[in-house]
Amino acid sequence: MVKASRLPEDRMLVEQLRLQLGNIGASVIPTILLALLLVWVLSNESNALAMRAWAGVIILIKLYLARDARRLLATEISPASARGLLMRKLVLNLIDGAAWGSLAWAALGTTTMAGNVLVLAVLAGVAGSSMSSLAPIFPAFIIFGATELIVLGSKLWTMGDPAYDALGVAAIIYSAALVGQARNGSRAARRAIGLRFENHELIERLRIETEHAQAAHRTAEEANLAKSRFLAAASHDLRQPIHAQGLFLEVLARSKLSADQYDALANARATWQASAEMLDTLLDFSRIEAGVVEPQMQVFPLQPLLNKIENELAPQADAKGIVYRSRETHAAVRSDPALVALILRNLVSNAIRYTEQGGVLVACRARGEQMLIEVWDTGIGIEPAQHQAIFREFHQLGNAERDRRKGLGLGLAIAQGLARALGQPLALVSTPGRGSVFRLALPAARAGVVAEGAAQAVPGSARGFDLRVLVIDDDESVRTGMRQLLGAWGCVCDVADSIEEAQALARAHRPGLVISDYRLRELRTGAEAIAALRAEFGADLPALLITGDTAPQRLREARATGVPLLHKPVLPSQLYRAMSAVLMGRELDSSFAGLEMRRA
Repeated sequence: MVKASRLPEDRMLVEQLRLQLGNIGASVIPTILLALLLVWVLSNESNALAMRAWAGVIILIKLYLARDARRLLATEISPASARGLLMRKLVLNLIDGAAWGSLAWAALGTTTMAGNVLVLAVLAGVAGSSMSSLAPIFPAFIIFGATELIVLGSKLWTMGDPAYDALGVAAIIYSAALVGQARNGSRAARRAIGLRFENHELIERLRIETEHAQAAHRTAEEANLAKSRFLAAASHDLRQPIHAQGLFLEVLARSKLSADQYDALANARATWQASAEMLDTLLDFSRIEAGVVEPQMQVFPLQPLLNKIENELAPQADAKGIVYRSRETHAAVRSDPALVALILRNLVSNAIRYTEQGGVLVACRARGEQMLIEVWDTGIGIEPAQHQAIFREFHQLGNAERDRRKGLGLGLAIAQGLARALGQPLALVSTPGRGSVFRLALPAARAGVVAEGAAQAVPGSARGFDLRVLVIDDDESVRTGMRQLLGAWGCVCDVADSIEEAQALARAHRPGLVISDYRLRELRTGAEAIAALRAEFGADLPALLITGDTAPQRLREARATGVPLLHKPVLPSQLYRAMSAVLMGRELDSSFAGLEMRRA
C-alpha cells in the first residue's frame, strides 16, 4: 500500500503546484475590488500618485498570476519541470509580497489614524489569506510573508514612534503564528495528496484484479462448456454401439444356446449393463444441467421405495461384508417418486462405496410437517472443508487414481441437483473417521392418500405386437438390431437412414408407430422426421424419439418437441414399455422417461 510519505517528491510537488495554482482564480476579483477601495478611501493630495501606482501594480500582478495559473493548469505538468516551476513561483510570490508590503510606504503617515489602522488591518488580512492559499507550497508562503513583513517593518521603523515599533513586534508575532498554521496546512495537503494517490492505486489494482477475476471466470465458463461439449459428444458416440449391442444381446438371449454360451452371454450382458449405467449417470447429470428435470408430484408411501432400494443395493453391502438395514415406516410423502428413488440410490451407493466396516442404515422420521429420509454410514467421514466440495461434479475422496469401481464422482452432484429440482434441502452431517449422515426433507402426507396409478405395474413379459414400425436411424448397426428385436416381438419393421427414405417407405406401407433417433445426418433431427410424417399421415401417428445426446441444449430441444423421449442405451424392457404406453395413448414423462425401468 502506498503511503503519502513514500510518494516521490517530484510527483508530490506536481500535485502541490496544481493545488496552489487552482486557488489563485478565486482571489482575482476580491483583490481588484480591495485595491480600488483602498485608493478611494486613502488617497489624498499627498499620496494620490503613490496609491494609484500601488493599486495598478497589485492588479497587474494578480491578473498575470491568474493567467499564468490558467495556462499551467491547462497543460500537463511533468515531474521534470516541477522544480523549475517552483523557483518561478517563489520569485513571483516574492514580488507579490513586496507589492503588498509597499502599501505601507504609500499610505502610512500620509493619511488619518483611522486610515493607518485600515492599512495595517488590510496587510494582516492579506497575510492570513495567503496562508491558506499558499499553504500547499510552504516555501511560497514563507517567501510571500517574509517579504511583506520586511517591507512593512522597514516603514514602521522609519516612523520613529514607539507605538509603531510595538506594531512591528506584533506583526512579527502574528507572522510566526501564521507560519505555524501554514506548516500544518502544508502537511495536511501532502497527506491528502498522498491519500488520493493511494486511492487511485487501490482503484487501479481493484480494476486489474477484477479484470483478472472476470478473465478467470470466463476461462472457467469456457472450460465448463468445453467439458459439457466433450461429454455430450463422447456420450453420444459411445451410446450408439452400446445401444446396438444391447439390442443384439436381447435377440441372442432368445436363441437356443448351450450352457457355456448362456454363461458367456450373461457375462456379456453384465458388462453391457455396467457400461450403460455409467453412461446413464452422465445422462442424469446432463439432464440436471440442462434444466429439463420437471418433478411429477404425487403422494406415495415410502416403504415400497425403501424395499426396492434395499433389494437392489443390499447385495453390494453383503459383498463388502458390511451390514445394510432399513427401518420400516408407514409414512407417505408428496414428491416425485422417481426423483426421490434416484436421490436415495445415489446416497446409498455412495455410503456403501465409502464404508469398509460397520454398515449403512436407511431410516425415516417425522419432523413437523416434513419427513426426513436419512442415510447413515460408518465410513471414512468427510472433513468440514470438504462438505461443499463433495457435491461438485467429478469430485471424489480417496480416489486419486480414478478407479472406475468407485464411480465417476457424480452421485452426490446428481443427488443435490435433483433435491434442488424438488425444492427440498439435502443436508450433511459428518465426523471424519466415524461416518456421515445425509438427510433429505420431503413434505409429509397421509399414508392412505396415494395418487391414482402410482402402484400400477408395468407388464414384465413381452407379448407380441401386431403392427408395422418405421425405424429411422443413421447408424446401420442400430437399424439392424432394432429390426431383429422388433421382429422377435412380432412387428413388421421398416428401417430408414434419412427423412426422405422414411417418407418413401411410409407412403408404400403406412406405419403404426415411428421410432426415430433424434440426431440424423446433415444436421437434421428425428423431430423433423416425425413432424413431416405426421403432416402427411395425421397428427395422431404414434411416435418415439431416442437420443444418445447429453448436451444440455440438445436435451432442451428434444424435450420441446413434446414427443416421448428415450435415452440410449435403451433397455429392451424399457423400449417395450414405452411402445405399449404410446400405443395405448398414455403419456410418458419426457423429462425423465423410463427412469425406473432403466434402473430396474
